[in-house]
Order: sequence, then structure tokens, then C-alpha cells
Amino acid sequence: MRRFDLTHIILAFVLFFTVSPGYGADLKEVIASVEKGYNAVRDVQADFSQRTVIASIKREELGKGELFIKKTAGNSTMFRFDYTKPKQQIISDGKTAWYYLPDNRQVMVSDMAALFAGGNGIALNYLTGMGHLSKDFTISFAGDGRDKKGNYVLDLVPRKPSQTIARLRLTVAASLVDQPQESGRSQPVFPVVSSVVDDNFGNRTFIELSRVKVNKGIANSRFRFKIPKGVEVIKN
Repeated sequence: MRRFDLTHIILAFVLFFTVSPGYGADLKEVIASVEKGYNAVRDVQADFSQRTVIASIKREELGKGELFIKKTAGNSTMFRFDYTKPKQQIISDGKTAWYYLPDNRQVMVSDMAALFAGGNGIALNYLTGMGHLSKDFTISFAGDGRDKKGNYVLDLVPRKPSQTIARLRLTVAASLVDQPQESGRSQPVFPVVSSVVDDNFGNRTFIELSRVKVNKGIANSRFRFKIPKGVEVIKN
């Protein structure tokens, strides 16, 4: 997998992590609650399925596995994507990212700041917990704002050019968005059903989450990677 692909995948997952419950169908209220609710989410664990359409060769790549994401006290974010298909791992302690391909006996090591330099800085904003949807994106409801199941659908376009992302579409569960308004109270809930990320090369990545758990206290040790003996190390 190329370095560009790595940033694309990481961004797609991390954008999931930045969203939390909205308080109604009004666009401004939804955006405001998304930004405010980010502070309520400390960690996320979930199963994921992924489908990437590569435009240049007209091919689809499928993947699935389990992800872990956690904020740190130092204003950064740690993450771990354990793919069961294809077998691979993407792990970061907030400063360094490791991309391990066991079948190839290779691990690519990247500095997080360098990985998201230049036009990819928007992704680093979210990984450090500093991102704000209204600051980084122009946002609108997609179509009439609902899918066939009644979930909310948002279109997000970066305000500044980004190589990694040209457009993001988020589908948010209607029941979880409306629940705080009806009950009069807010709680850390992960409402995103799916997302679609388009890049400037015409590639598109679809991600769906299931069995989502929020704020379960994921141990920091899960985000450390020990390079196996005999594995080729490639530094980017």
C-alpha cells in the first residue's frame, strides 16, 4: 500500500471519531452539537468493514477488522486498526505510525506530523483533537438530508485544498441524533452509521461500523507496536 493510501485510510476512520450526537434536524444545531460533543468521547472500539474503489485501475479492494481510537491527555490521538482481511495492522501512539504487513514481513514507520504535512494537515487537526467541522468544512445536508431509513446524511467539502480528501459524506443514525432532544439529556454515543471519503484522484472509500463501544477505558498499551525480529523496516 502506498503512503498516500495510508493517510487516506487513517483520515476516513478518524473522521468517524470526531462525530457525536446532534440535538435535532436543523443543520446549524447538528453541526454545533457535533463540535461540542467531540469532548465527551474519550475512546472508541468497533468492528469495521471497508470498500475502496481505485479509479485508475477500476478495481475494488475490500477489508474488515477491528479498530481502537483513544484521545490522550497530551492533546493527541492514538489509534489501532487490526485488519483480519487482508491481514495487516496500522497502529499509532500519537507520535509514530506503524503499518505492518506480516505476509510481506515489512513494517513502514512514519512520523505522524510528517504523514499529515502540507495538504493533509486537516487530518492531523482531527488526530490532535483540534478539528472543528465548521472551521475545516463547508457543510450541507445531502439531498433532502435523509436516507431511506430516515438517517441524517451530511455532505462536507474541505475549505482548503487537501490531497487526501475532496469530499466527505457522513450518515448519522436518526434515533441517536434525536434522543438527546427528546430525553433532555446528552450522553456519549457514537451515532455514525457509515461514511464515504472521495479524494482528488477519483478514489472512493466506504466504511461501515458495527458493535461500537464508547468510553470503555482502552489501555494505552494497545497502541504500542513492537517490531518483530527479521522484519524489514521502511522509514518514510
